[in-house]
Amino acid sequence: MNVTGEDDKVLSRSERTSLAHSSLRPISRWLIVLAALALSLTYYLPLWTISLDAPQYPEGLGIEIWINQIQGQNPNDLNKINNLNHYIGMKKIIPGAIPELKIMPWIMRGVMLIGLAVGIFGRRKLLMIWLIVFLLVAIAGFVDFYLWGYDYGHNLDLEKAIIKVPGMSYQPPLIGSKQLLNFTAISLPGAGGWAAIGSFFTGLALWIYEIRRPRKETAHA
Repeated sequence: MNVTGEDDKVLSRSERTSLAHSSLRPISRWLIVLAALALSLTYYLPLWTISLDAPQYPEGLGIEIWINQIQGQNPNDLNKINNLNHYIGMKKIIPGAIPELKIMPWIMRGVMLIGLAVGIFGRRKLLMIWLIVFLLVAIAGFVDFYLWGYDYGHNLDLEKAIIKVPGMSYQPPLIGSKQLLNFTAISLPGAGGWAAIGSFFTGLALWIYEIRRPRKETAHA
């Protein structure tokens, strides 16, 4: 009986190894290639947007965070926001002074190339690696975005500030809406961000689909 138990354990390990190294179906490989190529949209569309709504600005104000730049949602919006920030002692948003905007294009290229490698070589293990790398990059991006917002919203020059509200900070929300004095700040993914989210969840859905393939079919893959 003990020998049978050991054989079952060895078989179970063998099946797990087979699952990790078996080939993806052709349709999965093509969809992974499309998901990887969809990341190229992040170079042409904003990753994130922060909108500021207030009665005195009926046309709205906002900034768009791209993979390699920050710009206003409308012409001159960034200058208007920097002028408003001056009143509360917040430092100017200067895109050229943000090193992440120089690094992110290279990181995204790396994620895209790994995704293309998954489609070319068609290994399930590579798909898992791509998803892990993708997730780690996304987490790092959100952490960096939070720290960037915290720095701008909390580290104020109160000596130069015209409007001083004790205990008030002006960190924008990571996602969702938040009231900042008479402004409502709304932080949401941009079109490029939604493309990246769709790319990741496409890969995740395909991974789940592949690991649920019948064992007999997997053994012959």
